[in-house]
Amino acid sequence: MNTDTESKDAPERAPSGTVLNIIGVHLYLEDAEGRVLLGLRHPDSAFAGDTWHFLAGHCQQESALACLVREAQEEAGLLIDPERVELGHVVHLVDTPGDTPRMGLVFRTRAWSGTPKILEPDKCIGWRFWHPDELPEQIVPYTRATVDGIRAGRLYTEVGWS
Repeated sequence: MNTDTESKDAPERAPSGTVLNIIGVHLYLEDAEGRVLLGLRHPDSAFAGDTWHFLAGHCQQESALACLVREAQEEAGLLIDPERVELGHVVHLVDTPGDTPRMGLVFRTRAWSGTPKILEPDKCIGWRFWHPDELPEQIVPYTRATVDGIRAGRLYTEVGWS
């Protein structure tokens, strides 16, 4: 409830002891052959260096679909129509014990325009389509778990929770 000292637009504070989760979006982009687009993370990347991962990003005061569209254009020069995507999977993960939990919304589409380009070379050094049966060995573990979940028809996967 707002008081005279609080702005009605101020975000609510989480109760003491609450751990807020980071929300990220991931693009499960499939070509006509059923292959999925993955990017090779830069070896010096703060997250998952030298491994393959979805095109992804964190929501920044925007809707998840707006984030997906923005990240696809910023990272790879791809134009995604939010009307042509569907929620394909949700992954709730903890990368390392004690880290902030993350909720990843994985949006699936087979429609886009543009050819994947390296637009953030400090984060990604290559794009490639992979057949789900032939994913690279060096892949982010929850990326593999998500691909497996989508192929099995599951909508939700947990990774890293003990």
